[in-house]
Amino acid sequence: MRLALLGLYHETNTFSPVRADRALFTAGGVWRGTEIVEAYATSSTTNGGFLVGGAEQGVDVVPLMFAFVTPTGPITADAFDWLVGEMIEMLRDQGPWDGVLLNLHGAAVAENHADADAEIAARVRAVVGPDVPVGVVLDMHANLSQRLLDALTVTLVYQTNPHVDAKQQAIRCTELVVQTVRGEIRPEQVMVALPLVSNIACQDTSEEPMVSLLAKAREVAARPGVLSTSVIEGFPYADVPQLGMSCLAIHDGDRAEAQRAADELAAAVWEQRRELETTGISVDDALDLAALEPDGTVVLLDAGDNIGGGSPGDSTVILEAAIRRGRRSLLVVLCDPKSAQQCIDAGVGSTVSLAVGAWQSHSAGSPVPVDGTVRAVSDGRFEEPTPTHGGFRFFDMGPTAVLETTAGPTVILCSTAVMSTSAQQLLSVGVDPSDYRLVVAKGVNSPRAGYAPIAVRMLVVDTDGVTAMGLDRFAYQHRRRPLYPFESSAG
Repeated sequence: MRLALLGLYHETNTFSPVRADRALFTAGGVWRGTEIVEAYATSSTTNGGFLVGGAEQGVDVVPLMFAFVTPTGPITADAFDWLVGEMIEMLRDQGPWDGVLLNLHGAAVAENHADADAEIAARVRAVVGPDVPVGVVLDMHANLSQRLLDALTVTLVYQTNPHVDAKQQAIRCTELVVQTVRGEIRPEQVMVALPLVSNIACQDTSEEPMVSLLAKAREVAARPGVLSTSVIEGFPYADVPQLGMSCLAIHDGDRAEAQRAADELAAAVWEQRRELETTGISVDDALDLAALEPDGTVVLLDAGDNIGGGSPGDSTVILEAAIRRGRRSLLVVLCDPKSAQQCIDAGVGSTVSLAVGAWQSHSAGSPVPVDGTVRAVSDGRFEEPTPTHGGFRFFDMGPTAVLETTAGPTVILCSTAVMSTSAQQLLSVGVDPSDYRLVVAKGVNSPRAGYAPIAVRMLVVDTDGVTAMGLDRFAYQHRRRPLYPFESSAG
């Protein structure tokens, strides 16, 4: 049995002006053939799970092509047509196939396709025909559409946030695809799209209301014949018609039962709609709350500069406030290639005067003038062997420098924005986050798995930026209406 593995995984923030173009993907975001095995086989990612799942099932998983870059604005039409065109050509030329394993995000937007994931799946289906099982694993932040579901046979979704179950979902997806090929099961999939957008700060699956909702999903999934259930949180920073939460159920052979399961789960989510909304705390309030902790490290989750949601990772809002208030024991990573290079050129032990951060048009805050000493420099590569958000193992933040400022804060200056999912990002340059009273992480949920071991408390800070908590700050033009909480009449 031969299963093709391919995918284009991108979470698109339509409010970001940065485009995912051909140059961005070419610079290290495309893997072909055995390159996929080399990059992902030992990781806890979806690709890693597909490869492990194939081995466990005794089938041949053939890696074709995979593309991924850190979340940005829309994928350019040129990049989308190039990437998808090449992978579809591979699929066509290297067939026939018994099944397909797709690695998609579910919230991808291209300049020429508002529902890019559905377009990819539809093209795959057109090549393999109606009878070849196509399985996918989506991110929990997918904005699921009926068009995407219609092109698929098996649709599984991460059910943890931070996303630490990608590998397990992929292993299960592979199993279900293989069982379908063998005629052992006949998946029937039903989705319910809720008129609801959940706040990013309410999506942690270790906190209510998600704890109860996922418990409900497991209860429904345990019923006879049910193959899978998913609560899908959606991605609020994509201005598309399919924006919003959804629920999905898969039943072995009975579509009516799948519908009942999805409806029941969706009703439970809708009952919790008010608990899925919140307001954040200001930077000054966060600094005040952190000061109440007698000891230990407080992690400040910089919501507005959430790299995993498409922000640039160079916001200086928290840094500026900390310096203004004399909070010396603070650690922050800023993506600032120019400042990083200036430190590298000066050399370790040198003193420099810089204006750091906030160098892009959509950055929050302003460049902060600092004086300091270059403590270390690095090529920016690091490894995280344990499962953290998304399961990624190998990272590269480009030329990097550690700057000890005379004002007190330590600033790690990198050249490529990397999600704050692993404390190894800090430890790899000789900085121990547990030595600091305050550590700024550029995210809301994604840093929690990696930073929880060193944190006595985590505070979500409602900062400005293209991933701000308050969705009323964004001008949506393409979303559905009514949609809660924008319109209270929704539902």
